Amino acid sequence: GVVESAGRSILVNVLLLGLFAVQHTIMARPVFKDWWCRIVPRPMERSTFVLLASAILAFMMWQWRPLPEVIWEVPTPLFRSLLLGISLCGWLLVLYATFVIDHFDLFGLRQVWFHYCGVEYHHPPFVERAVYRIVRHPLMLGFIVAFWAAPTMTQGRLLFAVVTTAYILVAIRIEERDLSTLLGAAYLD
Repeated sequence: GVVESAGRSILVNVLLLGLFAVQHTIMARPVFKDWWCRIVPRPMERSTFVLLASAILAFMMWQWRPLPEVIWEVPTPLFRSLLLGISLCGWLLVLYATFVIDHFDLFGLRQVWFHYCGVEYHHPPFVERAVYRIVRHPLMLGFIVAFWAAPTMTQGRLLFAVVTTAYILVAIRIEERDLSTLLGAAYLD
């Protein structure tokens, strides 16, 4: 019945989110990157990561099972607008943070461009600036704000927010370890 159908939808959605998390976690590790660069040229490593992540995200959106039952709804237009504004601020923080750390490097475009121009690529140095002076992981904070600031929270959106928030909290710990190794004392300080 209805409960069984909802259970299947939850399972499918969690598996989709898990696929995205596994791809991100595995492909972002230095050991995988070294192995992957035996298959694709090193300048394309980051681009292929982003391409695969985008393909998985598109697949997830295509296969996502609606769970439309409302958990909460803010009826007051002013407060709805306020929550939508907060969510938009989360998305803008994500976008802004990508440019602060080098948007084109993050998406693998800088590496490919340098290779095309015959310029040797070096990872950008760690510089604590702008929003990174206030928040250690503004990208992740922006995602969490965007996902949770919802004037209407359905079961599906709540599932998405809970699972992605849990993944972000785990991924930050893994990323901290990798960044400490890559950037050294400057990052740790």
